[in-house]
Amino acid sequence: MPIETIPYQKTGYFSKLICDYLAEEESVRTFYHRFPSIESLRDQIEEKNRGFDHSFRKTLVTVLEKQVAGVSISEATQTNIESLQSENTYTVTTGHQLNLFTGPLYFLYKIISVINLSEALKKEYPDYHFVPVYWMATEDHDFEEINFFNFRGKKIRWNRSEGGAVGELSTEGLDAVLEIFEKELGSGKFNSELRVLFESAYIKNQNLAKATQYLANELFGTYGLVIVDGNDNQLKTAFIPYALQELEKNTAYTQVTETSTRLKELGYPEQVSPREINLFYLKEGLRERIIEQDGLYHVNNTQISFTRQDIINELHSHPERFSPNALLRPLYQEVILPNLCYIGGGGELAYWFQLKQYFDTVNVTFPVLLLRNSALLIQDKSLEKLRKLQLSICELFLPVQELENLHTHRISEIDIDFSEQREFLKQQFRSMYEIAQKTDASFLGAVAAQEKKQLNGLDKLEKRLLKAQRRKLSGELERITSLQEELFPGDSLQERHKNFSEFYMEYGPELLSVLKKELDPLVNKFTVISW
Repeated sequence: MPIETIPYQKTGYFSKLICDYLAEEESVRTFYHRFPSIESLRDQIEEKNRGFDHSFRKTLVTVLEKQVAGVSISEATQTNIESLQSENTYTVTTGHQLNLFTGPLYFLYKIISVINLSEALKKEYPDYHFVPVYWMATEDHDFEEINFFNFRGKKIRWNRSEGGAVGELSTEGLDAVLEIFEKELGSGKFNSELRVLFESAYIKNQNLAKATQYLANELFGTYGLVIVDGNDNQLKTAFIPYALQELEKNTAYTQVTETSTRLKELGYPEQVSPREINLFYLKEGLRERIIEQDGLYHVNNTQISFTRQDIINELHSHPERFSPNALLRPLYQEVILPNLCYIGGGGELAYWFQLKQYFDTVNVTFPVLLLRNSALLIQDKSLEKLRKLQLSICELFLPVQELENLHTHRISEIDIDFSEQREFLKQQFRSMYEIAQKTDASFLGAVAAQEKKQLNGLDKLEKRLLKAQRRKLSGELERITSLQEELFPGDSLQERHKNFSEFYMEYGPELLSVLKKELDPLVNKFTVISW
């Protein structure tokens, strides 16, 4: 199974901030704690050991055992949950929304990254135990972001209207989605397995959180994956002091705003804008922002309001009703988990970079940040097309027009490069400049203007010739763009668009085995996998 790795900087699909981070540029250094490596994670273990409240481990295990009650978990997962009671056990964590049927393909890459890093750490530091964790974003409320998945170029969507935390949404109506999916599946070696997987997850579980938990456990439970639902009263009890500080002092707003300003001064955009209070009020069917005005705390778009003392009482009595937003969720996670490393995509790491100063202020250990694996899955038949078209895999990452121009230059029987003509023209004008210098100085400007005009004319002729050759070679160029669209649907990375089912239907469980074998979380390069 051949593999090619490409520096992220050369793919054109990753932001300057992420590329500078991977290059360990000094400009980014103050926005993270330790750069990810096996060696730096040893230092992270020692620091987390000093800064973590180990007395909370028993509560954490109790909650996790409650959350897996009734779920058929593997012996490896059970062992990992129990091990969290020990002070020599640490986690490696990723998080993701509750996308329908995993959503984009990179859901798999995230979880495989945490599994593989956990195993690599165990091999390097056998005196410790490392647990791969998937944090389910059960408290999110943006249903439109998660209610679909793409399959063979079509969007399979779950239509319903209901507010509140998505994890609590009833799975009612997903039988209709299953019917649509079945029709689209057609023939395939593992189609029946996919159908049963969807049905068991979404028809036999009552809400979206349980459905997603079932699905992730079925796919990755054999590797000991532990799945956490943060929407829990006991877990949120540990977060009360930080939520109280958020309500009374707006600490996150102050600290994150300062960090965001520094990032923007360096030319990096702000990923998430902080609010004065970065908490939602959460009840059945409701998740709305908490806003403080004139000493009263209002729940946005409702008639609910609290005095200062009332909201403090509410927080202590019902911590489960206070839901952290995207900026506070990382802090919540690091408070309740003995976590060493967070693995996420480029967008996620960008908002983690906004949080380092805030973590320091509230005295919580900032985790190591690792960019998740990214991959392109390419079948042998597509590789054969590449060979026939004389293309390299790296060239497929180019923008469409740039790729077409490159290939036109390569296969054209006519030399489209006018460099030789430009140099000849410049030589002719050198003698004109010598004549001009012997006459009036104003003549120099006229010569320079004429030279520029002639060179511009050559540029235009070269572009017209390229355009003409592109028309002549349109048949082969269409084959190139067709292949590029197949591998980069919608001018996007395959992993951001396609669903795992398109590959699972043909390769079944081998898909996960191959990905686990070939993806190295610490390689810091884009991986191309073919079979």
